[in-house]
Amino acid sequence: MSDATKDADHIGDGTRAVRAGLPEPVKHEPTLPGPVFAAHFHLPGDVTGPYSYGRDDNPTWTLLERAIGELEAPGRDDVETLVFASGMAAISSVLFSQLRAGDAVVLPSDGYQVLPLVRAQLEAYGIEVRTAPTGGDAQLEVLDGARLLWIESPSNPGLDVCDIRRLAEAAHARGVLVAVDNTLATPLGQRPLELGADFSVASGTKQLTGHGDVLLGYVAGRDAEAMAAVRRWRKIVGAIAGPMEAWLAHRSIATLTLRVERQNATALVLAEALRQRPEVSGLRHPGLPDDPSHKVASQQMRRYGCVVSFTLPTRARAERFLEALHLVEDATSFGGVRSTAERRARWGGDPVPEGFIRLSVGAEDPEDLVADVLRALDESAR
Repeated sequence: MSDATKDADHIGDGTRAVRAGLPEPVKHEPTLPGPVFAAHFHLPGDVTGPYSYGRDDNPTWTLLERAIGELEAPGRDDVETLVFASGMAAISSVLFSQLRAGDAVVLPSDGYQVLPLVRAQLEAYGIEVRTAPTGGDAQLEVLDGARLLWIESPSNPGLDVCDIRRLAEAAHARGVLVAVDNTLATPLGQRPLELGADFSVASGTKQLTGHGDVLLGYVAGRDAEAMAAVRRWRKIVGAIAGPMEAWLAHRSIATLTLRVERQNATALVLAEALRQRPEVSGLRHPGLPDDPSHKVASQQMRRYGCVVSFTLPTRARAERFLEALHLVEDATSFGGVRSTAERRARWGGDPVPEGFIRLSVGAEDPEDLVADVLRALDESAR
Protein backbone atom coordinates (compact mmCIF):
# COMPACT_ATOMS: atom_id res chain seq x y z
CA MET A 1 0.00 0.00 0.00
CA SER A 2 1.35 3.43 -0.90
CA ASP A 3 2.13 5.91 1.86
CA ALA A 4 -0.67 8.17 0.66
CA THR A 5 -3.19 5.33 0.87
CA LYS A 6 -1.84 4.02 4.17
CA ASP A 7 -1.99 7.41 5.84
CA ALA A 8 -5.52 8.21 4.71
CA ASP A 9 -7.77 7.80 7.74
CA HIS A 10 -10.85 7.83 5.55
CA ILE A 11 -9.79 4.89 3.38
CA GLY A 12 -12.50 2.25 3.07
CA ASP A 13 -12.19 -1.41 4.01
CA GLY A 14 -12.54 -2.54 0.42
CA THR A 15 -9.79 -0.27 -0.82
CA ARG A 16 -7.55 -1.29 2.03
CA ALA A 17 -8.15 -5.00 1.42
CA VAL A 18 -7.37 -4.95 -2.30
CA ARG A 19 -4.18 -2.91 -1.74
CA ALA A 20 -2.99 -4.47 1.52
CA GLY A 21 0.59 -5.67 1.56
CA LEU A 22 1.37 -4.98 -2.08
CA PRO A 23 4.97 -4.00 -2.82
CA GLU A 24 5.87 -0.78 -4.54
CA PRO A 25 5.18 -1.15 -8.27
CA VAL A 26 8.08 -2.14 -10.51
CA LYS A 27 7.80 -1.94 -14.28
CA HIS A 28 7.14 -5.35 -15.88
CA GLU A 29 6.75 -7.04 -12.48
CA PRO A 30 3.42 -8.51 -11.25
CA THR A 31 1.46 -6.40 -8.79
CA LEU A 32 1.42 -9.38 -6.41
CA PRO A 33 4.63 -11.38 -6.87
CA GLY A 34 4.27 -15.15 -7.01
CA PRO A 35 5.22 -17.45 -4.14
CA VAL A 36 8.91 -17.77 -3.36
CA PHE A 37 9.84 -21.44 -2.96
CA ALA A 38 13.16 -21.45 -1.16
CA ALA A 39 14.66 -23.43 1.69
CA HIS A 40 17.79 -21.29 1.64
CA PHE A 41 19.01 -18.06 0.07
CA HIS A 42 22.36 -16.88 -1.26
CA LEU A 43 24.20 -15.74 1.85
CA PRO A 44 27.91 -15.01 1.35
CA GLY A 45 29.90 -13.46 4.19
CA ASP A 46 28.25 -12.27 7.40
CA VAL A 47 24.58 -13.07 8.03
CA THR A 48 22.83 -9.81 7.18
CA GLY A 49 19.60 -8.88 5.46
CA PRO A 50 16.06 -10.16 5.87
CA TYR A 51 16.27 -13.65 4.32
CA SER A 52 18.72 -16.39 5.25
CA TYR A 53 16.82 -19.65 5.79
CA GLY A 54 13.29 -20.76 4.93
CA ARG A 55 12.23 -21.55 8.49
CA ASP A 56 12.98 -18.00 9.60
CA ASP A 57 11.54 -15.79 6.89
CA ASN A 58 10.24 -15.79 3.35
CA PRO A 59 9.41 -12.87 1.02
CA THR A 60 5.92 -14.28 0.45
CA TRP A 61 5.26 -14.30 4.19
CA THR A 62 6.52 -10.74 4.44
CA LEU A 63 3.92 -9.42 2.02
CA LEU A 64 1.11 -11.39 3.67
CA GLU A 65 2.14 -10.33 7.16
CA ARG A 66 2.19 -6.73 6.02
CA ALA A 67 -1.29 -7.14 4.52
CA ILE A 68 -2.79 -8.65 7.66
CA GLY A 69 -1.13 -5.99 9.79
CA GLU A 70 -2.71 -3.25 7.69
CA LEU A 71 -6.13 -4.80 8.30
CA GLU A 72 -5.66 -5.48 12.02
CA ALA A 73 -4.02 -2.15 12.84
CA PRO A 74 -4.32 0.29 9.94
CA GLY A 75 -1.90 3.18 10.04
CA ARG A 76 0.19 1.77 12.90
CA ASP A 77 3.88 1.01 12.49
CA ASP A 78 4.36 -0.50 15.96
CA VAL A 79 2.39 -3.68 15.27
CA GLU A 80 4.14 -6.85 14.11
CA THR A 81 2.33 -9.72 12.39
CA LEU A 82 3.57 -13.29 12.06
CA VAL A 83 1.93 -16.03 9.98
CA PHE A 84 1.81 -19.70 10.96
CA ALA A 85 0.95 -23.07 9.47
CA SER A 86 -2.52 -23.10 11.08
CA GLY A 87 -4.72 -21.31 13.56
CA MET A 88 -3.74 -23.73 16.30
CA ALA A 89 -0.06 -23.10 15.56
CA ALA A 90 -0.71 -19.39 16.08
CA ILE A 91 -2.68 -19.99 19.29
CA SER A 92 0.00 -22.31 20.64
CA SER A 93 2.74 -19.82 19.86
CA VAL A 94 1.22 -17.19 22.14
CA LEU A 95 0.35 -19.54 24.98
CA PHE A 96 3.63 -21.41 25.07
CA SER A 97 5.88 -18.43 24.43
CA GLN A 98 4.33 -16.26 27.13
CA LEU A 99 3.62 -18.76 29.91
CA ARG A 100 6.02 -20.52 32.28
CA ALA A 101 5.63 -23.16 34.98
CA GLY A 102 3.89 -21.56 37.94
CA ASP A 103 1.97 -19.03 35.81
CA ALA A 104 -1.82 -18.94 35.58
CA VAL A 105 -3.82 -18.47 32.40
CA VAL A 106 -7.54 -17.72 32.00
CA LEU A 107 -9.25 -19.50 29.10
CA PRO A 108 -12.89 -19.39 27.97
CA SER A 109 -14.87 -22.42 29.09
CA ASP A 110 -17.03 -22.15 25.96
CA GLY A 111 -14.28 -21.65 23.39
CA TYR A 112 -12.94 -23.66 20.48
CA GLN A 113 -13.21 -27.40 21.08
CA VAL A 114 -9.44 -28.00 20.90
CA LEU A 115 -8.87 -25.79 23.97
CA PRO A 116 -9.40 -28.72 26.39
CA LEU A 117 -6.42 -30.43 24.73
CA VAL A 118 -4.44 -27.21 25.13
CA ARG A 119 -5.45 -27.07 28.78
CA ALA A 120 -4.14 -30.58 29.42
CA GLN A 121 -0.80 -29.70 27.84
CA LEU A 122 -0.48 -26.45 29.77
CA GLU A 123 -1.21 -28.24 33.04
CA ALA A 124 1.37 -30.89 32.16
CA TYR A 125 3.90 -28.04 31.99
CA GLY A 126 2.94 -26.82 35.47
CA ILE A 127 0.73 -23.93 34.34
CA GLU A 128 -2.49 -23.27 36.23
CA VAL A 129 -5.52 -23.07 33.93
CA ARG A 130 -8.66 -21.23 35.00
CA THR A 131 -11.82 -21.12 32.91
CA ALA A 132 -14.99 -19.04 32.80
CA PRO A 133 -17.69 -18.43 30.17
CA THR A 134 -17.38 -15.66 27.61
CA GLY A 135 -20.78 -14.13 28.25
CA GLY A 136 -21.27 -11.59 31.02
CA ASP A 137 -17.52 -10.88 31.17
CA ALA A 138 -17.29 -13.81 33.58
CA GLN A 139 -13.54 -14.19 33.03
CA LEU A 140 -13.06 -11.10 35.20
CA GLU A 141 -13.94 -13.19 38.25
CA VAL A 142 -10.88 -15.44 37.89
CA LEU A 143 -8.36 -12.89 36.63
CA ASP A 144 -6.40 -12.01 39.77
CA GLY A 145 -2.85 -13.33 39.73
CA ALA A 146 -2.98 -14.57 36.15
CA ARG A 147 -0.23 -14.02 33.59
CA LEU A 148 -2.42 -14.19 30.46
CA LEU A 149 -6.10 -13.75 29.65
CA TRP A 150 -7.33 -15.55 26.54
CA ILE A 151 -10.54 -14.13 25.05
CA GLU A 152 -12.64 -15.65 22.28
CA SER A 153 -15.28 -13.16 21.18
CA PRO A 154 -17.58 -14.06 19.53
CA SER A 155 -17.11 -17.50 21.02
CA ASN A 156 -17.11 -20.60 18.85
CA PRO A 157 -19.62 -22.17 18.52
CA GLY A 158 -22.00 -20.47 20.97
CA LEU A 159 -21.52 -16.90 19.64
CA ASP A 160 -21.36 -15.23 23.04
CA VAL A 161 -19.59 -11.87 23.22
CA CYS A 162 -17.69 -10.16 26.02
CA ASP A 163 -16.63 -6.55 26.46
CA ILE A 164 -13.06 -6.76 25.19
CA ARG A 165 -12.17 -3.21 26.19
CA ARG A 166 -13.44 -3.71 29.73
CA LEU A 167 -11.60 -7.01 30.16
CA ALA A 168 -8.38 -5.62 28.67
CA GLU A 169 -8.41 -2.62 31.01
CA ALA A 170 -9.05 -4.82 34.03
CA ALA A 171 -6.34 -7.26 32.97
CA HIS A 172 -3.72 -4.59 32.39
CA ALA A 173 -4.50 -3.03 35.76
CA ARG A 174 -3.49 -6.39 37.24
CA GLY A 175 -0.42 -6.81 35.02
CA VAL A 176 -2.09 -9.47 32.87
CA LEU A 177 -1.45 -9.87 29.14
CA VAL A 178 -4.50 -10.12 26.86
CA ALA A 179 -4.90 -12.20 23.71
CA VAL A 180 -8.08 -12.19 21.62
CA ASP A 181 -9.04 -14.92 19.17
CA ASN A 182 -10.41 -12.82 16.31
CA THR A 183 -11.17 -15.70 13.94
CA LEU A 184 -14.92 -15.38 13.77
CA ALA A 185 -15.02 -11.59 13.55
CA THR A 186 -12.05 -11.06 11.18
CA PRO A 187 -10.29 -7.67 11.18
CA LEU A 188 -13.28 -6.27 9.29
CA GLY A 189 -15.56 -7.16 12.18
CA GLN A 190 -13.41 -5.92 15.04
CA ARG A 191 -9.84 -4.88 15.78
CA PRO A 192 -8.79 -6.29 19.15
CA LEU A 193 -5.57 -4.28 19.31
CA GLU A 194 -7.60 -1.07 19.13
CA LEU A 195 -9.76 -2.43 21.95
CA GLY A 196 -6.71 -2.84 24.18
CA ALA A 197 -5.54 -6.41 23.50
CA ASP A 198 -1.83 -7.21 23.38
CA PHE A 199 -2.32 -9.94 20.77
CA SER A 200 -4.87 -10.50 18.03
CA VAL A 201 -4.78 -14.15 17.00
CA ALA A 202 -6.77 -15.90 14.30
CA SER A 203 -7.14 -18.90 12.09
CA GLY A 204 -6.74 -17.60 8.55
CA THR A 205 -8.21 -20.92 7.43
CA LYS A 206 -11.66 -19.46 7.96
CA GLN A 207 -13.18 -16.27 6.54
CA LEU A 208 -9.91 -14.40 6.09
CA THR A 209 -8.98 -16.65 3.16
CA GLY A 210 -12.52 -17.87 2.64
CA HIS A 211 -12.22 -20.65 0.08
CA GLY A 212 -11.69 -23.73 2.25
CA ASP A 213 -8.39 -24.56 0.58
CA VAL A 214 -5.75 -23.07 2.90
CA LEU A 215 -4.62 -23.84 6.45
CA LEU A 216 -3.12 -20.71 7.99
CA GLY A 217 -2.89 -18.77 11.24
CA TYR A 218 -1.46 -15.47 12.40
CA VAL A 219 -0.56 -13.43 15.46
CA ALA A 220 -0.54 -9.63 15.44
CA GLY A 221 0.93 -7.88 18.47
CA ARG A 222 1.99 -4.44 19.64
CA ASP A 223 4.67 -5.32 22.18
CA ALA A 224 8.06 -5.90 20.55
CA GLU A 225 9.43 -8.10 23.33
CA ALA A 226 6.34 -10.31 23.47
CA MET A 227 6.30 -10.68 19.69
CA ALA A 228 10.00 -11.57 19.69
CA ALA A 229 9.11 -14.49 21.95
CA VAL A 230 6.32 -15.52 19.56
CA ARG A 231 8.75 -15.36 16.63
CA ARG A 232 11.28 -17.43 18.56
CA TRP A 233 8.62 -20.05 19.29
CA ARG A 234 7.77 -20.26 15.58
CA LYS A 235 11.44 -20.80 14.78
CA ILE A 236 11.85 -23.50 17.43
CA VAL A 237 8.70 -25.43 16.55
CA GLY A 238 8.92 -24.80 12.80
CA ALA A 239 5.16 -24.20 12.50
CA ILE A 240 5.62 -22.15 9.35
CA ALA A 241 3.23 -21.39 6.54
CA GLY A 242 4.11 -22.78 3.13
CA PRO A 243 4.82 -20.12 0.48
CA MET A 244 1.95 -21.33 -1.72
CA GLU A 245 -0.49 -21.12 1.19
CA ALA A 246 0.78 -17.65 2.06
CA TRP A 247 0.40 -16.49 -1.52
CA LEU A 248 -3.12 -17.93 -1.81
CA ALA A 249 -4.05 -16.20 1.44
CA HIS A 250 -2.76 -12.84 0.24
CA ARG A 251 -4.58 -13.21 -3.05
CA SER A 252 -7.80 -14.07 -1.20
CA ILE A 253 -7.61 -11.04 1.10
CA ALA A 254 -8.32 -8.82 -1.91
CA THR A 255 -11.93 -10.08 -1.92
CA LEU A 256 -12.35 -10.15 1.85
CA THR A 257 -14.60 -7.12 2.05
CA LEU A 258 -16.84 -8.36 -0.76
CA ARG A 259 -17.16 -11.77 0.86
CA VAL A 260 -17.66 -10.50 4.40
CA GLU A 261 -20.34 -8.00 3.45
CA ARG A 262 -22.29 -10.59 1.43
CA GLN A 263 -21.92 -13.39 3.94
CA ASN A 264 -22.64 -11.29 7.01
CA ALA A 265 -25.71 -9.68 5.46
CA THR A 266 -27.08 -13.05 4.43
CA ALA A 267 -26.38 -14.50 7.87
CA LEU A 268 -28.62 -11.87 9.42
CA VAL A 269 -31.36 -12.56 6.85
CA LEU A 270 -31.15 -16.27 7.61
CA ALA A 271 -31.21 -15.67 11.35
CA GLU A 272 -34.35 -13.56 10.98
CA ALA A 273 -35.99 -16.36 8.98
CA LEU A 274 -35.05 -18.96 11.59
CA ARG A 275 -36.67 -16.87 14.31
CA GLN A 276 -40.05 -17.76 12.80
CA ARG A 277 -39.54 -21.52 13.09
CA PRO A 278 -41.07 -23.17 16.19
CA GLU A 279 -38.68 -26.15 16.10
CA VAL A 280 -35.65 -23.84 16.36
CA SER A 281 -34.44 -22.93 19.85
CA GLY A 282 -31.34 -21.22 21.20
CA LEU A 283 -30.92 -19.14 18.05
CA ARG A 284 -27.78 -16.98 18.24
CA HIS A 285 -26.32 -14.32 15.99
CA PRO A 286 -24.80 -11.13 17.45
CA GLY A 287 -26.50 -9.03 14.78
CA LEU A 288 -30.02 -9.89 15.93
CA PRO A 289 -31.37 -6.94 17.95
CA ASP A 290 -32.70 -9.28 20.65
CA ASP A 291 -29.61 -11.48 20.86
CA PRO A 292 -28.11 -11.49 24.37
CA SER A 293 -24.78 -10.34 22.93
CA HIS A 294 -26.10 -7.63 20.62
CA LYS A 295 -25.63 -4.64 22.92
CA VAL A 296 -21.99 -5.37 23.69
CA ALA A 297 -21.28 -6.52 20.14
CA SER A 298 -22.67 -3.31 18.68
CA GLN A 299 -20.23 -1.31 20.82
CA GLN A 300 -17.09 -3.06 19.59
CA MET A 301 -17.92 -4.85 16.32
CA ARG A 302 -18.33 -3.23 12.94
CA ARG A 303 -19.75 -6.42 11.42
CA TYR A 304 -21.33 -9.36 13.23
CA GLY A 305 -20.00 -12.41 11.41
CA CYS A 306 -21.23 -15.08 9.05
CA VAL A 307 -22.10 -17.81 11.57
CA VAL A 308 -25.56 -18.60 12.91
CA SER A 309 -26.10 -21.20 15.62
CA PHE A 310 -29.31 -22.86 16.76
CA THR A 311 -30.64 -26.07 18.23
CA LEU A 312 -33.11 -28.59 16.81
CA PRO A 313 -35.11 -30.82 19.18
CA THR A 314 -33.09 -34.03 18.78
CA ARG A 315 -29.91 -35.45 17.30
CA ALA A 316 -31.98 -37.37 14.74
CA ARG A 317 -33.83 -34.23 13.67
CA ALA A 318 -30.56 -32.34 13.27
CA GLU A 319 -29.05 -35.13 11.17
CA ARG A 320 -32.13 -35.31 8.94
CA PHE A 321 -31.93 -31.54 8.49
CA LEU A 322 -28.29 -31.70 7.42
CA GLU A 323 -28.98 -34.55 5.00
CA ALA A 324 -31.84 -32.60 3.40
CA LEU A 325 -29.77 -29.50 2.61
CA HIS A 326 -28.79 -28.97 -1.03
CA LEU A 327 -26.79 -25.73 -0.91
CA VAL A 328 -25.09 -26.25 2.45
CA GLU A 329 -22.24 -28.74 2.79
CA ASP A 330 -22.09 -30.94 5.90
CA ALA A 331 -18.56 -29.97 6.89
CA THR A 332 -16.63 -28.47 9.77
CA SER A 333 -14.91 -25.07 9.75
CA PHE A 334 -16.63 -21.82 8.77
CA GLY A 335 -16.21 -18.63 6.79
CA GLY A 336 -16.03 -20.13 3.28
CA VAL A 337 -17.79 -18.91 0.16
CA ARG A 338 -19.81 -22.14 0.15
CA SER A 339 -22.16 -22.48 3.10
CA THR A 340 -21.40 -25.25 5.59
CA ALA A 341 -23.18 -26.66 8.63
CA GLU A 342 -22.61 -29.39 11.13
CA ARG A 343 -24.05 -30.98 14.23
CA ARG A 344 -21.34 -29.68 16.47
CA ALA A 345 -21.77 -32.24 19.27
CA ARG A 346 -20.42 -34.97 16.99
CA TRP A 347 -16.89 -33.84 17.94
CA GLY A 348 -17.48 -34.26 21.64
CA GLY A 349 -15.50 -31.20 22.72
CA ASP A 350 -18.21 -28.54 22.87
CA PRO A 351 -20.72 -28.20 25.73
CA VAL A 352 -23.70 -28.05 23.37
CA PRO A 353 -26.94 -30.05 22.98
CA GLU A 354 -27.05 -33.03 20.62
CA GLY A 355 -29.23 -31.09 18.19
CA PHE A 356 -26.99 -27.99 18.12
CA ILE A 357 -26.22 -26.73 14.60
CA ARG A 358 -23.44 -24.32 13.65
CA LEU A 359 -24.20 -22.93 10.21
CA SER A 360 -21.67 -20.83 8.31
CA VAL A 361 -23.25 -18.67 5.63
CA GLY A 362 -21.49 -18.53 2.29
CA ALA A 363 -21.80 -16.27 -0.74
CA GLU A 364 -24.87 -17.87 -2.28
CA ASP A 365 -27.84 -15.69 -3.16
CA PRO A 366 -29.70 -15.00 0.10
CA GLU A 367 -33.07 -16.05 -1.32
CA ASP A 368 -31.72 -19.40 -2.48
CA LEU A 369 -29.94 -20.15 0.77
CA VAL A 370 -32.90 -19.24 3.00
CA ALA A 371 -35.25 -21.27 0.83
CA ASP A 372 -32.94 -24.29 1.02
CA VAL A 373 -32.66 -24.09 4.81
CA LEU A 374 -36.40 -23.69 5.35
CA ARG A 375 -37.17 -26.55 2.94
CA ALA A 376 -34.68 -28.79 4.77
CA LEU A 377 -36.35 -27.93 8.07
CA ASP A 378 -39.71 -28.95 6.61
CA GLU A 379 -38.36 -32.21 5.22
CA SER A 380 -36.55 -33.10 8.44
CA ALA A 381 -39.86 -32.98 10.35
CA ARG A 382 -41.29 -35.91 8.37
